[in-house]
Amino acid sequence: MAYMGLTFLAIGLAAGVLSGVFGIGGGLLIVPTLVAIANFSTKTALGTSLASLLLPVGLLGAYAYYQNGHVNVQASLLIALGLFLGAGVGARASELLPVITLQRLFAVFLVAMAVRLWIHAGG
Repeated sequence: MAYMGLTFLAIGLAAGVLSGVFGIGGGLLIVPTLVAIANFSTKTALGTSLASLLLPVGLLGAYAYYQNGHVNVQASLLIALGLFLGAGVGARASELLPVITLQRLFAVFLVAMAVRLWIHAGG
């Protein structure tokens, strides 16, 4: 169990660093890693990732950006409200989908985001 505890801590640290650098972490790193390394089901990985985000995990990173004038407080509060409402809707919707459909939708989302970033790089 200590091994898995260290694994979970390492996943959190990696997601924290990526969150601070790129603003990502949960869906892009935590969920796939929990499925691949910890053998979590997709839905358990999704739920665990969301539960880990309940705490103010981005507080230190956000504060560093805020100190340098790189936080739009109004936008972040509205986004947080949207996340609060949307996470509940999304979690309920994912429970209705078969796992294979959920995995495929996630893959399509990642590819679409990668293509969009590739096309708009440097712009």
